[in-house]
Amino acid sequence: MYQRILVPIDGSATAERALQEAIKLAAGKASLRLVYVIEETYPLDAEGYAFIDYAALQEAVRHTGRRALAQAAEKVRQSGAMSETELLETAGKRVASVIDDDARQWPADLIVIGTHGRSGISRLLLGSVAEGVVRGASVPVLLVRAE
Repeated sequence: MYQRILVPIDGSATAERALQEAIKLAAGKASLRLVYVIEETYPLDAEGYAFIDYAALQEAVRHTGRRALAQAAEKVRQSGAMSETELLETAGKRVASVIDDDARQWPADLIVIGTHGRSGISRLLLGSVAEGVVRGASVPVLLVRAE
């Protein structure tokens, strides 16, 4: 049914569950696009933070993203499905918007994303990328809950 499935990953167990669900849906026939979104790191202009090397910090985040993508791509390969990977940067946009933009440009038939299922004050404070994707998605979204 779905030929092109976009799977945002972040290295979490929840994202791993979403990837496993996407692999099942692909059934060796659909293509998967695995994306890792990097948020910008903004330098703090306050005493005590001058020693932070923001360029090195950003490169460490990119390295983490590339590693998470490589691990996810290997799992897809082992399942017999096909995938491609992409490291995306927010460039001032919300993560959910970056994911939806990529889904439109690729173009995806479905987004499979993990959700931590937060509620109450933690949801209010931390927000939810998955919720943002659902609210603004241009294609169907399958939410996979954490255990």
